[in-house]
Order: sequence, then structure tokens, then C-alpha cells
Amino acid sequence: MRKRGSFPQETACYSGIGMGGATTLLLERLNNRSATVGVIGLGYVGLPLLVEFAKAGFSAFGFDVDGAKVERIGRGESDIPDVATEELAAAVDAGRLVATSDFQKLAEVDTVNICVPTPLRKTKDPDLSFVAAATESVSAHLHPGQLIILESTTYPGTTEEVVQPLLERSGLKVGQDFFLAFSPERVDPGNSEWRTANIPKVVGGVDSASTEVAAALYRQIVKTVVPVSSTRVAEMVKLLENTFRAVNIGLVNELALMCRDLEVNVWEVIDAAKTKPFGFMPFYPGPGLGGHCIPIDPFYLSWKARQNGFESRFIELAGHINGRMPRYVLERVSDALNTVGKPLKGAAIHLFGVAYKANVGDVRESPALDLSQLLQERGAKLSYSDPYVASLELGQVHLEAIEPSATFDQEFDCAVITTPHASFDYDEIVRRSPLIVDTRNALRGRTDLHIVRL
Repeated sequence: MRKRGSFPQETACYSGIGMGGATTLLLERLNNRSATVGVIGLGYVGLPLLVEFAKAGFSAFGFDVDGAKVERIGRGESDIPDVATEELAAAVDAGRLVATSDFQKLAEVDTVNICVPTPLRKTKDPDLSFVAAATESVSAHLHPGQLIILESTTYPGTTEEVVQPLLERSGLKVGQDFFLAFSPERVDPGNSEWRTANIPKVVGGVDSASTEVAAALYRQIVKTVVPVSSTRVAEMVKLLENTFRAVNIGLVNELALMCRDLEVNVWEVIDAAKTKPFGFMPFYPGPGLGGHCIPIDPFYLSWKARQNGFESRFIELAGHINGRMPRYVLERVSDALNTVGKPLKGAAIHLFGVAYKANVGDVRESPALDLSQLLQERGAKLSYSDPYVASLELGQVHLEAIEPSATFDQEFDCAVITTPHASFDYDEIVRRSPLIVDTRNALRGRTDLHIVRL
């Protein structure tokens, strides 16, 4: 029977010993792993982090408002591809990991990592409602000597301007009573090489003591920790990383549009360019940007820049180009159908993959969703296969995935490869599809006349 509830050890008493004493005590408890840690938000970021803490020997509380998720984790069942059910179950069975929706248990932990979503509003403004709600829960149970770390991606200044004031409503003061830091998450879902334990961890505190104890916490589970001078620097690091990707993907997407008009194979150009051993890093075009970071994070930075009177032209332009790519794919599908005398309206279109990247089931911000909406608006009949996504809600339309093995039991006019899952039988797709629009170069090297590339 897997253990549930509180851990037997009690939180150390930090009251009355001053911040110097509190720092020494917390460092000791972190280094000997007798501290109790807490993680708020048990998704792609929080659950892997929680499991690593439990594997390292910490007593680890995981907090989430989703009761069904809490129950599932309590049974030792993982719904996150990067967390093996066997690892999670072992941590639960050992009594090291407890998932709960009871936020009063925040009073029992020495450290809290906040790993909640930071989406954009429709106006492209930051939505910090999840961060604020999590922080208010922490504030209600904040105690002296506690370490709070925000990991949710956000604009520079959030930790000091939003999180700190909410925590100080408790009557406790940062630097006098508790520690506060920011450490950007660096998760790449589905990447088997780079995981929580071996991805270097950047951390910046509101003061030197906060940086010291936050770095000590991460050193228990992460091979390399990179302290920086402030929370603002740490916040900016994450935005630079993802803005770098968004801008360069925008560049190569624009190059793809240009190469089509110049009758040049953009994929061949990139393959040749990446043979240069210095000064070039390959990026690849596609049907648009997807996921919970790259399509969103640059707009956090541009929003903050606007608040300070600065116009971020590169970011806005890249966002415009990347955002147009689903419409460009729509044009390619329409053009392909025209070559065989078929209109887009009434055509049967089958999408291979709707997740935002290969070999994961995450559809957040997936360009396949935008393309699907556009196809439906033009009157196409839509179907899809994706081994990781069982169903889709597209406005008022509900779609069920067709099993890959049953894909060709139906007839369709054009296949669109939107997500290059490794499990797809590409030989079969080429052999049995009347037309193919390949947005990911999944059919690299094939010269079949019915294949249309981005």
C-alpha cells in the first residue's frame, strides 16, 4: 500500500535565530537532505523536479489544484512522458513523495518551488494569475527560514515586483525572515538526453543569502548550478534563450518562403550551411511555433520592453512571420490540390500529427490546431492520426484520432505531415497517399512527384 499524507519529520524551527543562523541551518538541512521540499504545479516542469528531489532522499510534497492528477500521482501513475511510472511509483512506495491538494501542508516544508503556467492573454499581455494564486497560498502558510523559488517563465522584475509583495503580506520580510529566488525552468519534453538532472540550472536570489541557499538546494539534484547576481538576470536568461530560438526560427521560416519563389530547396540549403564548423547553428522551418515556451516567452519580453518605452522590433517581426506559417501551409495544400484539379472546399485532408513536437502528446499552441481551424473554415473535411493525442476540440467540432494502422481504411485527397512522430510508417504514407504536403522534411531524400515540401 502506497503511503499518503504527512511525513514523520517536523519542520526545523528557524524562529529567533536571525537570518545568519537561518541560512546556516537551512544549508545544513539541504546538504544532509533532511529538509522537506515542496513543489507547486505537477506538470511537465514540476513533476520531474519533484521526483528528482524524492530520488535524492528528500521528503517531497507535490501540490496541485487538479484532484484527479493528485490521485493519479498518489497511485504512482505518471502522465508525463519524461517521468517513468516506475520511478514515480518507487518514490511513492518509499514514502518520499506525497501529492496533495491541501495547501495547508505548505507550512510543513522548508522550500517551495513554484512551477505553474504563465500563459498570454488574447491581447498578448502576460497572465500571472496562476503565479499570483500559488504565491498567495504560500504567503498564507509562510514561516521564518523558508526558501521560495519561482520557476515559471516570466518577465524581468516579476519576482521582486509581484511575488515578493504578495509573500510579504504575511508580515514576514524577505532578507529578514525568508529567502526568495528565481530559477528558470529548462525542460525539453521528450528529450531523452537532456533531463532535469543534467541540464545546468541558473539561479538568482533577491540577496546573496537567497542565491546561496537556492543554489545549495539545486546542487542536491542537478549536476551544474549557475548562480547569477539577481532575480532579474535569471528571469532574463530564460527569455533570451527562447527569444533566440523564436527569432532564428522566424528567420528560417522567412527563408523558406523566399526559397520557394527562387525555386531553391531550403532543406538542402540548411544541410549544406550546417557543415560550417563555426558561426552557424541550424534552425528549421515548419508549420509554425508550438509548445508552452517559444511562442509565448518572447512576448513577455516585448511586453515588458513596451512598459519601458522600448520597441522590440526583432521579436514582433519574428512573431508575425511564425504566426503566418499555418496560413502558408494552407496555401501549399490548396496549391497541391489545384495541381490535380481539386478545390480545397470539400477536399478530405488528413493530418499526420497534431502535437506541437515529435514524440510528445502536448498540443499547447500547436500550429496543427491553427491549420486545422483554417482548413475547416475553407470547407475541408478534416481527419488526423496521432499516437499521443486521442481527441481534439476545435471550436464546436470534436475529432477523434484515427489509429495509424487504420488511417488508409478511409480515403482522403491530401495528407499533411504536421508532426513527424517516429512511429509513423512513412513508407506507407508515401505509397498510399495521393498527395502529401510535408511541412517537417520527414520525407527527406524522396523525390516522388506527389510530395510537396514547405
